Amino acid sequence: MNEELDFILDTAKEAMNAALAHLDTQLMKVRAGKASPMMLNSVMVNYYGASTPLNQVANVTALDGRTLTVQAWEKSLLEEIQKGITNANLGLNPQNNGEMIIINVPTPTEERRKELSKQAKAEGEHAKIGIRNARKEANDEIKKMKNDGLSEDLAKSFEDEVQSLTDTFIGKIDTLIAAKEKDIMTV
Repeated sequence: MNEELDFILDTAKEAMNAALAHLDTQLMKVRAGKASPMMLNSVMVNYYGASTPLNQVANVTALDGRTLTVQAWEKSLLEEIQKGITNANLGLNPQNNGEMIIINVPTPTEERRKELSKQAKAEGEHAKIGIRNARKEANDEIKKMKNDGLSEDLAKSFEDEVQSLTDTFIGKIDTLIAAKEKDIMTV
């Protein structure tokens, strides 16, 4: 009986960790005005007829807080990389100097920063929904076991443990979102 309950808790914790990891990757996509190579993770390049991720055909580095450089492994790809960045609709204007692609990342306006902050909050809410769904599934499993003969006290203590786990993960999400908002709103 206890093994099954521990399995339910582990499954819930796994699902909650997955929601947190997903939030982390989504927040990396929300740019805070600073140049980051992660900004170009969604860029696809036509590489000999195949759509290939940019990081598989070039090195992307941040020169400073406002400039990204893309060093293609083959110079013949520079135009395709430039097209890929433009087509990714990231609001960036890549410059090709014949050796590499240089991208100046504009400072977001106050309005744009507020918009990005809302986007980060929305991602946080999606993660919280994932956490709550994991809690609901765990509680449903515990209720099924209670109907199959699990004692009331044991069921209640495991439901409390699931709630405690949920509260912990919701707190982690709130911390991540607050840090991202601070990062976005800092000029």
